[in-house]
Amino acid sequence: MPSTDKRPLSWLLQQFQLKPGQPAIFSGLRSLLILSVPIGAGIITGHTAASAIATMAAWFVGMVNVDGTYRQKVIAMIAATIAVTVVFAIASLVSSNLWLSVPATFLVIFIAGLAGLYGSVAASVSLVTSIMFVIALAKFASFSNLSTLIQQCALCLAGGIWTTVLSSGLWVVRPDVPVRQIVANSYLALRKFVDLASHRALNPQDSQEWAQRFLQAQDTIIQDLTSARSIWTAMWTRQKGANLRENHLLVLIEDANQIVNSVVALNELLAIASEGQLFSRLQKEIQQAIEQLAIALQMLSEAIAKGKNSVHLRDLDRTVEALGNQWQVLRSQILNQTSHVQTDVYSQLVNLKKIETSLTKLAQQIHTDADIVTDLRQGKPCRIDQRDISPPAQSERSAIIDTLQNNFTFDSVLFRHALRLALITTLAELLASVLQLPRGYWITLTALVALKPNFGGTSETTVQRVIGTILGGIIGITLVLLIKNPLAIAICFLLLVFAAMSVRSLSYSIFTILLTPAIILLLDVISAGGWKVGVWRIVDSLIGGILALLGSYLLFPRWERQQLPAQLQKTIRANLAYFQQVIAKYLYPEQDASGNSINMLRHQAGLENVNAAAAAQRLFSEPRHVQGEIEPVMTLMVYIRGFFSSVTTLAEHLREFSGEYQFTELKRLTDTIVQVLENLANALRQRQPPQPLPALDGYLEAIHDQIEQLHTTRLSEIVTNANTLTPTLQAVREQTPLFIELERIVNEIKVMHCVIARLQE
Repeated sequence: MPSTDKRPLSWLLQQFQLKPGQPAIFSGLRSLLILSVPIGAGIITGHTAASAIATMAAWFVGMVNVDGTYRQKVIAMIAATIAVTVVFAIASLVSSNLWLSVPATFLVIFIAGLAGLYGSVAASVSLVTSIMFVIALAKFASFSNLSTLIQQCALCLAGGIWTTVLSSGLWVVRPDVPVRQIVANSYLALRKFVDLASHRALNPQDSQEWAQRFLQAQDTIIQDLTSARSIWTAMWTRQKGANLRENHLLVLIEDANQIVNSVVALNELLAIASEGQLFSRLQKEIQQAIEQLAIALQMLSEAIAKGKNSVHLRDLDRTVEALGNQWQVLRSQILNQTSHVQTDVYSQLVNLKKIETSLTKLAQQIHTDADIVTDLRQGKPCRIDQRDISPPAQSERSAIIDTLQNNFTFDSVLFRHALRLALITTLAELLASVLQLPRGYWITLTALVALKPNFGGTSETTVQRVIGTILGGIIGITLVLLIKNPLAIAICFLLLVFAAMSVRSLSYSIFTILLTPAIILLLDVISAGGWKVGVWRIVDSLIGGILALLGSYLLFPRWERQQLPAQLQKTIRANLAYFQQVIAKYLYPEQDASGNSINMLRHQAGLENVNAAAAAQRLFSEPRHVQGEIEPVMTLMVYIRGFFSSVTTLAEHLREFSGEYQFTELKRLTDTIVQVLENLANALRQRQPPQPLPALDGYLEAIHDQIEQLHTTRLSEIVTNANTLTPTLQAVREQTPLFIELERIVNEIKVMHCVIARLQE
């Protein structure tokens, strides 16, 4: 959701806000080692300018961003090494003639832009390749003779090989670290997710800001778990079979997914229970139990990452036990007033019991995962039931030529982006050459890095890069004026690179602030440009940012408002499929339906929810006159996510559902819900108003009467069967949560229908 705070200071500070996570110290140290060797060799041999080629190649290859196994990272770095060497050779051959360099720039950048069709790894390799081409064309490339060209290409190749060999040597010691680290990150994200549930228990009235943070945290976990599955699968496929350690990690991944579902359901239960008067009687115990869950998840994350810490759960057990005891006390107090107990009070008591049960099961899940972590550390088999550890299904990849043919059209977002990127980069290159700007290639680099497939991404990157460059340029100018010793300059350069690479994943703005003075220092050593280097850096970045914004706005834009209905209808259909699979278990409990199908559909719905949230965020960052009315989109997103949470709560409740008691109108109500959701998806696809809502309330009222009758019957039998699990009590425990979630689903669908009708007007 967009921020509502538009104050200049608040907006400026937001540009430097750190993302969740820890600084990548290892990445910073690796960058130090990567750069220190070619720089040191240049200083020792007295060929500083020549070593700059190897330094640049080594640096850019090291900046290839791959979230995967070490083998995948090495392959990406080898590809980057070859690519930067090839484009360096091309730049050298065309650099002497403007009429050759301009079309060559267009072709290289266009081809590199199309690389995004083949995934994030290819996009990362293509970005560093494009940067190397622009810098080589402006700074290093010159074709005097074939021998010199071969020597320069050899330096470029050597820099990339050095980075690849060094990284391989550092990584090969512990090949399972990528999976272990991302699993640990998933549990750390879970800890923050549970923290938000604790905030909900403490402040039930503060819902709007909390809901936004809760959904963002949920999206983060879904993305982390998706990455974890992908990396685990890559390792499993490479080794032709999972080993003992990888089996443990896969179980931890799937357990993290189960905890997410349980916390989503717990949040729903808290939202329901907090509306009743009895909630305050257990609020303290509930909050303490949730806080201890968060602490336990933190300890699990640390144990997984470090592979040596123990997980102590005594405090968690104590708080969960205290909650159970307090619920028993409350139950006794309520039931001792049997003649005065109203059915709504009894319904509140049932909801609180459901919360206590949910927290108890979460604690049991944490105990299970703590045992798995212990087994992982000690190299023992899992002390739990054998699980299905086959790798997650991988989608078939289209052939390279087929993917290219399918996207070689203006209907393709990435094709338009590649063409836009090539045109703007070529224009920047031509502008710098014609005006003979001292370091005009910085204009090209800024435009190249800032341009994204959508306007929102372009504007965000441009603002962060320009602000970061201005502040970093001031720092760089100051350092150039103050430091004259070459050794001191080299040390400052390496320290800045270390700091920049360490925070690269946390803040692009801070990364730019630290990287800019490093580049200024490096270029000052190479060309002795002095403090003017920093001034030109700032001016060129401003020009390049303006070109990127103009290109994104004027060249082949496809605004998010035009694409959002298609994404929303996909999201509604994914959530509908999830609902249909879950409700089928309630309607036909005797049928054998695989739990994996529910998990798969839940995962797909979760991913589509993330995609819809990302699309909405892009919409909010587009020009105001293009956005249209934002409020209906925000409302629809909130209620789609509410529907997903309600269905997840129903899916979690299935573990306690026997199906011996059935609401008579359940099938008619759920069939009608399916019809309404299908109509809403069709309305978005066809861009037409939805059909009028059918009589959902009539079916719901009939179910309400049945649940009231169950509660009345149970209250009348408490006198003689207060502590006995009777069929009536079983039905109350099973059907009360079902009715409450159905009621919430009907309300969510009503709002979704109203909002889509407004959007289609």
